[in-house]
Amino acid sequence: MATTAEDLPREEVTTACGRRIRIGEFRVGATAGTRSRVTLDVGPEPGGRSRAWAGLTPAEARAVAALLLHRATLAEGEDTARSGR
Repeated sequence: MATTAEDLPREEVTTACGRRIRIGEFRVGATAGTRSRVTLDVGPEPGGRSRAWAGLTPAEARAVAALLLHRATLAEGEDTARSGR
């Protein structure tokens, strides 16, 4: 099955510690049955070499997104409790 290397849009976020997280799309196959994956590329820390990459199905990407949102909500609650708000 062919892999297409199109110029697909990618978004990125740079974390407080300087890592660049890029989110994009990867398509497998060049026909009507093309399957897409959501890509997650966590670049190395400044001056480092480690990095991580994942190709997720749409369902897997939604599951990761839901977990991230859940954890962000919990973290915000902890920050609010610590500050006494």
